[in-house]
Amino acid sequence: MEARVRGRHPGVAWWCPQLPPSPRAAMALVLDGIAAWPREGMGVIGSSLGGFYASCVAEATGCRAVLLNPAVHPARDLARHIGEQAAWHAPGERFFFEPRFVDELRVLEPGPPARPANYFAVVAKGDEVLDWREMTGRYPGARIKLLEGGDHALSDFPDHIDDVLGFLGL
Repeated sequence: MEARVRGRHPGVAWWCPQLPPSPRAAMALVLDGIAAWPREGMGVIGSSLGGFYASCVAEATGCRAVLLNPAVHPARDLARHIGEQAAWHAPGERFFFEPRFVDELRVLEPGPPARPANYFAVVAKGDEVLDWREMTGRYPGARIKLLEGGDHALSDFPDHIDDVLGFLGL
């Protein structure tokens, strides 16, 4: 995604920070990082828990959000993962998911989307981690690309990049 955006849209500011395990700290990092960005034309993309964070950013700023198999009940779903975890993107990296992080997720949980047209969700029915019915049900009125089969990682993501960038106006 980064190569595609930088290669074809060099004027677009690209920022993809490594987020800390604390949801409160993660959202603070993101909101501080984009504080001076112009809201018109801004967009955010997130996958899984990142999709939850992208929803939070979209609600806070009014920007567009692309959600890739987004977590919609992360406090509920991650409560059973307290303890040492491997990073999804780098299994050799370890971090500790603390009990207080579940409470932080509850506090961040946004209500129904204020502007459903600002959301585009790519959801795989074959997601082995999250229920596609919950994902699609969380975003009524949003644009949803529901994939037959697939997986949580959206292994066929290159097939969807044009739709993602098109939604963001690129």
